[in-house]
Amino acid sequence: MTINEALVKYRLPNPTTQEDLEMRWNAVLTFGDRVLLAGYRYNGKNNPCYFGATYEYLSDDRSCEGIIGLKAASEIEFEDDGHAIEWAMKQ
Repeated sequence: MTINEALVKYRLPNPTTQEDLEMRWNAVLTFGDRVLLAGYRYNGKNNPCYFGATYEYLSDDRSCEGIIGLKAASEIEFEDDGHAIEWAMKQ
């Protein structure tokens, strides 16, 4: 999935800050020099609804207010946020 497709499909902000992501989604983690996100998007009853996204820092500021940009977003949805984070960690 391209960055532009992910921005529209999952309504992800780009660029943004980790602080902003934490206010919108519950599962936001710092993982080395990346910020990982597990988001939820309703896909209908009994369908997987969680997606993963990976952000990277765009400046030297590694605080929660440092600017980050979307690097990748999952093309598929997962059964839970743990699998979405696992996908994001592998990016």
